[in-house]
Formats: sequence, structure tokens, C-alpha cells
Amino acid sequence: MIQHWRFQALAVFLFWLQLAHGQDQAVLSEDTGRSNETLLWGPYRPNLYFGVRPRIPKSLTTGLLWAKVDSFQDVQSNFRHTCEQNEGMAGYGWDEYDVRTGGRQTIHDAGNMIDITTEFVKIPGGQHGGSWGVRIRGTPRDNAPEHLVTSMIFYAAMEGFGNLQVSNEEDELGIEGTVKMEGSSNELGGFTLEVTEGPESNVHPPPRHKSYDSKPLDRSIVSSLQVEDANIWQAKALLFQHMKTEIDEMISLYGQENAPPPWQIFTIANNIREGNMHFVQKVFDGAFEFDVMFSSGSAPEPMDSNSISKAIKTATKAFSERFSKVLAPKAPFNKSKYQVFAHSMFSNLMGGIGYFYGDALVDRSYAPEYEEENEGFWEETAEARQRQGAVKLEGPAELYTSIPSRPFFPRGFLWDEGFHLVPIADWDMDLTLDIVKSWFSLMDEDGWIGREQILGHEARSKVPQEFQVQYPHYANPPTLFLIFEALIDKLGNAGSFEDSADPLESVRSAHLQNPENARKYLRDLYPLLKRHYFWFRKTQWGDIKSYDREAFSTREAYRWRGRSMTHVLTSGLDDYPRPQPPHPGELHTDLISWMGMMTRSMRRIADTIGEMDDAKEFQGYETAIIRNIDDLHWSKKEQTYCDATIDDYEESVHVCHKGYVSIFPFLTGLLRSDSPRLGAILDLISDPEELWSPYGIRSLSKSSPNYQTGEDYWRSPVWMNINYLAVKALFDLSQSSGSHQKRATKIYTSLRTNLVENVFKEWERTKFAWEQYNAETGEGQRTQHFTGWTSLVVKIMAMPDLSNVKNIKEEL
Repeated sequence: MIQHWRFQALAVFLFWLQLAHGQDQAVLSEDTGRSNETLLWGPYRPNLYFGVRPRIPKSLTTGLLWAKVDSFQDVQSNFRHTCEQNEGMAGYGWDEYDVRTGGRQTIHDAGNMIDITTEFVKIPGGQHGGSWGVRIRGTPRDNAPEHLVTSMIFYAAMEGFGNLQVSNEEDELGIEGTVKMEGSSNELGGFTLEVTEGPESNVHPPPRHKSYDSKPLDRSIVSSLQVEDANIWQAKALLFQHMKTEIDEMISLYGQENAPPPWQIFTIANNIREGNMHFVQKVFDGAFEFDVMFSSGSAPEPMDSNSISKAIKTATKAFSERFSKVLAPKAPFNKSKYQVFAHSMFSNLMGGIGYFYGDALVDRSYAPEYEEENEGFWEETAEARQRQGAVKLEGPAELYTSIPSRPFFPRGFLWDEGFHLVPIADWDMDLTLDIVKSWFSLMDEDGWIGREQILGHEARSKVPQEFQVQYPHYANPPTLFLIFEALIDKLGNAGSFEDSADPLESVRSAHLQNPENARKYLRDLYPLLKRHYFWFRKTQWGDIKSYDREAFSTREAYRWRGRSMTHVLTSGLDDYPRPQPPHPGELHTDLISWMGMMTRSMRRIADTIGEMDDAKEFQGYETAIIRNIDDLHWSKKEQTYCDATIDDYEESVHVCHKGYVSIFPFLTGLLRSDSPRLGAILDLISDPEELWSPYGIRSLSKSSPNYQTGEDYWRSPVWMNINYLAVKALFDLSQSSGSHQKRATKIYTSLRTNLVENVFKEWERTKFAWEQYNAETGEGQRTQHFTGWTSLVVKIMAMPDLSNVKNIKEEL
């Protein structure tokens, strides 16, 4: 055993050493995709509390279910599988996690009176993506009874043309020792999957009924099923259906008056046979532990529990060291109490990365109503959507993405993704670029990318029917272009990577260490980026000429398509107040600002890859957009940026709802440090009667008659993504000498402190990150476990502390 452990540790060390010296060019290539074994496997079913799969369509998929089984009344509602908002959790999520190596997740299941820990690790080696393992622990909570009985069920299923079978000899009493499965597929080759018995400290319920003689609970119970691929994701329903048959047989055999205890009766059948889905059930009394180990047939050595123990220690140490180097909180957040918080927030952002594969509903009718050219267009488009005649399933497609929320939004959202990747880019630029490429692979021939990726039956099960269909004329803020700018910034400031102790540094930063790799990446994507950019210009244009609007350019104006009377879902700002009633002559401040940022990014990309004619063209668009933002959207009367519409006299007028929309030119970095508009913008941001709150910048001014009205989604709450843009813009302004430098520094320092302290306070109080925060109380609200862009708090914590900056001279 000692010799085997040493060999395993040596194999791991030599593999990482090989990567560090750049000898494995297949891993370092930007086109490795699924062949990059450090990213092939993961808990890529983030909608589950725990579920592992590879980035391969129709392949091996696994999951975990559990429940407290001490009564007959509530067992069904106690079973956990998919992440849900209302299951009585006292918090759950990754304490530390790196997508390339693994990490530890803790699930505080107050309803089942137990804390479940999953420690997932990956061991590289071989030609098929390496091996992985997970250690599953259960620890009764303080209020648990002395004999807490917990039923744990692990399942594995093979979709597609591979095979997966239980290799233990069938025993009608159950399996003693390790349950072993063997399988193979074209992509994975041969492999084994083992579920161990666990340490001798595990205790099982003792015999209390005659039924124990035929099904002793100190063994693993294994059932095999043959399931259609399209139904495998419904593992919980399949389990209940199978379990009901077994329950009915027990009741028939023993009767209601002499029924077995609940932990005995709520079990699956001992039925090992050919199938593509296999359930392994274990029943424990008190604390427990067992391992699940996937061993690739081409790996040097199979996984065992010792290698899992070693890999857990290595992953924990590596995570802490890298975090302190890359994302270490700066003062005043460099105290120990913030460390666990920062680790958790970032780990849950990374732990939300998933792989999705399936078809999607798309309306390609291109109905004339969707052009939204007539007054009353919102009613016409609503009628067109109701027809549903041209709605068809398209695909299948695949997407590698970081999701906003495991219980509520377990799928890809286009504008969320750019924000998610901001801190991930600091940690692992090559992972970031892999995700970006995955998104652009979804683009159609016109340049459209669906704003919400609802791929397959499992994804659609979480979405109301009226929101499932995607429309090829609807846009979403192009936040992925923030990442291209981050890449170019890092290329310009790339330091030495030689002093990094991370053996995976050469993989994480391959594009930064070799700028030609980065230029090739951008060059390969460039045709898609141009197609996407000009799709925006073609489909989201705003009308200047028809209404005799005066502006520097007659072309640079923009309007979101997809408006209703009360919402502009495509803008991402949903119910934020807009001109009433909707009008085809509207112009939207936030959209022209996004287009300015996107154009700047395209100019910089073109310049980086040597497309100088294109760079000059984009420079012209950028200049015109910046000029038109002032000409079309600045209100001298209100001293702020406003949307525009057409009044009853066919005149262009401003409609000013002070809030996030009003400061978008500042948020997107389109205002120079000497802009005459900056003073008014800083006034708006810092005024407690307008946008300032002790918890962050409000989405809508407190002075607005629309404040906290209607749905109140973007009509008062504090949102972390927009606040991050504000913090970054203020920091940039604080670094530029001028009349606003000192004030920007002061606002930056206060806003940074307020945001972090409030999210931290609510995390400590509720054990969750939240979708938004109440502007009056600071309380987290709406979706819980919203570890997408709320995790930007980690990026904000890592930004410089300017509270002690002195000698900033104001230029009068």
C-alpha cells in the first residue's frame, strides 16, 4: 500500500512538472477543448448539489441524493438532489474550489439535520482526461437525534453509445465492500467507477424487523435500470418510481400493522442486471464517510482512497496559495474574518461552471411585427409571439459557462457571463478564454447569440414556458467584450510568471506568457466578433433622421428591441422605467453606451492583431458614438443622461429617470477625465437623496416617483454588477489628475467599503450571497445562492485601498 501511494504521488508530481516546463503542447494549445484534461471533468451539473460529468455530449453522468429516513410522513420531501431555494438549507456551497484541481463543498442541510461534505479532486494521467474522486462525508448537526438515520444514494448513468455495467457478482442480500462498475465509450476509453464501503467507523441501523434478514443495511444496495437518454436527468423521479414498487411489495408482504421501519422500507431493490443507469444506496446511523472513484483505463494507476486523501491536501494548499497571490483582499479587508468569505464567494463562482448540451426553442418566423417600427408595436409583437407557429427546436448545441445561481438560474446568461469572467480572468485567463469561445460558437450565420441558453429538457424544466423561446432579433448587453479588453490590458502589463509556485501556471496563462497565442486566439475569433458587432448595428439601430434630431452623426443611435409596456428584458434592466408609452423613435442611453464600449473593444482587438484598416473604421464609429451620447442623451435641464422618445408633436424629447441608466456613459468608460459632465454624475452618485445608500448605489433615484414601485426589480435595489462598474470607473478617475481626482478617490473608498461590508454582513447572517440588496436595509433579497456577478465583491476586495492616499492636488 505504501509503495502504491508513493507511485501515485510521484506520477502526479511528474505530470504537473511536465506542464510547468511546457512539454505537453496538447494541453497548452488554445484549441484543446475537451482534450485538455485539466478541464475535462468537473461537477459540471451545477443545478445539482453534487453531480459530475465530462465536457462530452451524451457521456457518463453522475449524481447524489440523500434524505433523513426516520419517519414515514416526510421522506419524499426530505430527499435532496437538485439545488432548490426552499429546502431549509442553512447555507451550502464550495468553501474552496479550483475548476482544474477540485475542492471542498459543504451543504448545511438543516431540514435533514446533517452537514454533507463533498471533497472532489482530479488526478491527471493517461490519454482520456485523467481520473477523479470524491469523498462524501455526513456529520449530524447539533440538533440531530442520537441515532440519525440517513439514506445516501449515488447514481451513474451512461448516455449515448457507451456502456456501463456493475461488475460485482449479484448477491440477493446486497454488496459487501466496494461496489464496482466498468464502462467504456469512444471518448473516455475504458474506465472503472467504484463506491467504497468507507471506514470502520461507519455505523448502520441494526436489525429491528424481519425484513432486515433479506435486506441487511450494513451492505450496499444496487439497482440497475435501462433508461432513455432523454429521461436520465429525472433521476429523483425514477428513484421514487422504482422505490414505490419496492415499498408496495414490502407492505403487501408484512402488512400495515407490521410494516418495516422507514429506513428499511424506503430502499431500492437488490437488482444488478444489464442497464445504463445504476443506483447505489447506503443507509447510515450517525456520521459516515465513503469515496467514489473514477479511474481512467489509460491512467498509470487506478484511484484509491489514499490518492484521494493526498489530492485533497494538495488542492487545499494550492488554492490558498494561489488566492493569496492573485485575489488577496486589500485593506481594510485583509483581516482573517474576510478570508473564509472571500474564498467561499470566489469558489462558488467557479463551482457554478457547468457543461450543457441540448436543443433550444427559437422563433425564426422573422415576422414583420418584430421590426417594431409602428406605434403600438409592443402589442403587435405580443400577438406575434402568441402565434408560436415558427417556434422550432434547434441544435443540439453545447455550452461551457458559469451560471448565475445554482437553484434558480442554472443555465447560461449572455450578459451575466461577462461579469462572471472578470474575477475568473485574474485567476485563470485560459479557462476564461475557453468559456468565451464556447459562447461565440453558439452564434448563427447572422451574428446573433441567444441571450439565455436553455439547452435541453433538464434546462427547460427550470424555466416558465413563456420565457423558453429565444428570438434572433433580441440582443443583450455585450459584456463579453469586457473580457477582450481585460486580455489586451494584461498583455500590455504582463509580468514574469517564472516566480509562480503554481505548477499549472503555464496552462492558466499560456496566452499571456506567449502573446502570439493570444493574437492567434483573437485572430481566429475575429470574423465572429465582427459578425456579432455588425449584427448589433443592424438590428438595434435607433432612428435619428426621421425625427430631425441634431447630432454629430446621423447613424450612431440605438434602441433595444423587445420592449413591452413595462419591461425591456433584453436590456438586462427589466423593469427600469423607460419612456411611456413605448415608441419606435425611442433611443436608449444604456445601449449606446454598451455600443461605445463594444466599439472601443473592437478597435483595440483590430489594432492588436494588425487589422489597421478595421481599427481606423472602428475609431470613427467610436468617436461618433461618444459625440452622439452627448448630443442625443444629455439633458441640460436635468443635468444627466436620459433616454429619448418622440412626443405628441413629433419632437424628440428627453425622458429622465435618474438611476443606473443615467450614469452608463461613465460606467462604460466613455467619459474623459476632463468631461464637463463628470461633476453632475458624481453629484448624482454621491447624493443620499438620489443614488447613494449605505449599502451601494441604488438602481433608481430615491427622489423618483417610480422608486420602489411595481415589481421593484431594478427600481431601487443595489446590484453588484453595476456597482462594480461604478467602483472601477471611480478608481480609474482617481488615477487621473484633474479637478475630480480627489472627489473620485473619496467616493471610491466609501463605495468599496459599503459594498463589501454589506455583502459580508448578509453572508454571515444568512449564509448566502443574494441577487440584489435592499437599498433601505441592506438585506439580501430575491434569489439566494446568487454566486454569479455578486461574486464581483471578491474583485472589489482585491482592488487598491486608497483611504490613506494623500497629496492629490485638485486642479481648479
